[in-house]
Amino acid sequence: MSFAFDHEILAQRVLFGTDTAAARLASEVARLGASRVMVIASKAESELARSTASGIDVALWHHDVVMHVPAATAEKARAAASEYGIDVVVCIGGGSTTGLAKAVALTTGLPIIAVPTTYAGSEATNVWGLTEESRKTTGVDPKVLPVAVIYDAALTLSLPGAMSIASGLNGLAHCIDSLWAPRADPINAALAAEGIRALGQGLPRIAQDSHDLEGREQALYGAYLSAAAFASAGSGLHHKICHVLGGTFDLPHAQTHATVLPYVLAFNAPQAPGAAARIAAAFGVSGTGAEDALAGLQHLRSRLDAPNSLAEYGFRADGIADAVQIILPTVPASNPRPVTAENLSALLEAALTGERPEALLTA
Repeated sequence: MSFAFDHEILAQRVLFGTDTAAARLASEVARLGASRVMVIASKAESELARSTASGIDVALWHHDVVMHVPAATAEKARAAASEYGIDVVVCIGGGSTTGLAKAVALTTGLPIIAVPTTYAGSEATNVWGLTEESRKTTGVDPKVLPVAVIYDAALTLSLPGAMSIASGLNGLAHCIDSLWAPRADPINAALAAEGIRALGQGLPRIAQDSHDLEGREQALYGAYLSAAAFASAGSGLHHKICHVLGGTFDLPHAQTHATVLPYVLAFNAPQAPGAAARIAAAFGVSGTGAEDALAGLQHLRSRLDAPNSLAEYGFRADGIADAVQIILPTVPASNPRPVTAENLSALLEAALTGERPEALLTA
């Protein structure tokens, strides 16, 4: 990796502390001088959201949150924000909730205060995504970057253990994909490596005890680092694959990322020795090769009882050909291994059935 690079730091306040979300939110709303607050939260998290927002006056509660942010859902939220004269959007929840807030900000320019309850990481990026007619479109715009993020591990206690693991592995995918994404550089590589280490320490603690707040703090810290690395490095092969699987085939976001990750790692790592060595070291593996990086990930996944196959979430073999045709044009030219219809099909076939990803190391 060359030390001639351009790196952009995203301007954002990051506020971290367990059992501080309500006070921090009230303080941030006051700092912005906002008086017409829209709170976006899913129906499932409405009670948690109301508790978190207990210190502010809310002009509009919006609970129509849908995975992958359908365009019609975004338009409904934008219209509501306009009707109520909203001057700040607060999103309390996971990636879908944050994604809807970003969709509002994209066309209105309204500032966002994000209060994440998962490890999705969307709150720390300037990336937006919308789905229309079974196609997910993503883009980058400074308007969608939340002006402040409030991390409170106590809020993640509402996330069940299995979903916590899938969400955390989604964060891990941000880290690993950042090491060979189009704008990979030494700074976001350092962030990614520390994110891998933090998630690798925090997630097993959550798997053992879902109420382990120190484990959840480590996972939140790792999730932030993963998102910061991803926002800088851009979207690599892993995310190009998962955006299509989610947007076109309506597969669940976190579980899809968790399932696909080892296959992309096995596919790319042999042609990216520097990234492989960094991944292995972050997992605490003594070797530096692609097989060592994959072994570190697989050891963690075995401790977490991680998702194993796309078939579990409704993907079918007859969807592979269509997925390949949609993914191929989006693959970054900088991907360390050339991607063809044949080897991409083999990757998806392995992820579909849960075949051991080691076979892709030498494919």
